[in-house]
Amino acid sequence: MSGAVLRARTPATDALRDIQAPVAARLEEVVGAMQRIVTDDLPIIREVSSHLLRMRGKMFRPTLALLASAATGRAEPRSISLAAVVELMHLATLVHDDSVDHSVLRRGLPTVNSLFSHQISVIMGDFLYSRALTALVRLGDLEILEIVTNVANELTIGEMRQLAAVDALSFGEAEYCELIRAKTASLISGACESGALCGAPEFRAPLREYGDRLGMAFQVADDILDYTADQSVTGKPGGLDLREHKVTLPLIAALPHVSRDGRRRIDELFATEDPGDDLLADVIGIVAEAGGIEYARQRGEQFAHDAERALRVLPETPVRSALTDAIAYVMDRRF
Repeated sequence: MSGAVLRARTPATDALRDIQAPVAARLEEVVGAMQRIVTDDLPIIREVSSHLLRMRGKMFRPTLALLASAATGRAEPRSISLAAVVELMHLATLVHDDSVDHSVLRRGLPTVNSLFSHQISVIMGDFLYSRALTALVRLGDLEILEIVTNVANELTIGEMRQLAAVDALSFGEAEYCELIRAKTASLISGACESGALCGAPEFRAPLREYGDRLGMAFQVADDILDYTADQSVTGKPGGLDLREHKVTLPLIAALPHVSRDGRRRIDELFATEDPGDDLLADVIGIVAEAGGIEYARQRGEQFAHDAERALRVLPETPVRSALTDAIAYVMDRRF
């Protein structure tokens, strides 16, 4: 893959709009399908659902599902419902994550747990999962059902794996890769593979691989942004992972190379319940100086190269171009 592919040449909003162009009309239908799936007579569910749909974000995962279904120009109507299910599952994970992390903001809006309660947040996440899977059953395709329910299982195991880590600073790169494959890459890979079954089944395997590698690159890039970008880019405060004592690839890569004083400062941060901005800034600087951010960037680019290679068997169409452009979008979201 050329360096140009790894660098977005336009602001992120324009880049995403270009990626979505081949499926833009169908993506609008996905929003309506999501609304129909979560509609309920209970007032509290209507209120929370309405808030959640405003938080739905950029619709990146359903975009990938729709693009995968259109890889050979034979996209089936059921791909709309599938894409809606994919986004609702993503929303469910965000609701649960925000509750576990006690987050108060998501994409500039109050989280469900801060606006309502933690109890409502947990139950609402379960509601989204159950409605999404009910809609999936109605598609009547056991292969798609198996893919997506396996994703739901991986998402849950990934969250438990993270919570079960006793000594955060002993977390290694192999464990990190297992975690992000479960928590992030599984849904993106599942969206691409199940999307392929709605129009391009002959490319199921390469699209599954593409989604897996893209998801890995996505999470590595996101973890780098926690060290390098401010809230206006990420939608959450900078250094939030460190503040919550989460160990990601930049820190994992840096730890063997930090000085004794640097290690003491890192240990101090992880021993402090609510580390201050100065301590966070010091640790971010220590990680950068030890090469952790640069190493993570290189690993992310390796995953991106693997994603691009998986696409080479697809016919050269605007859809394949959009899927390729999605790699650049994932790797450069600084605008």
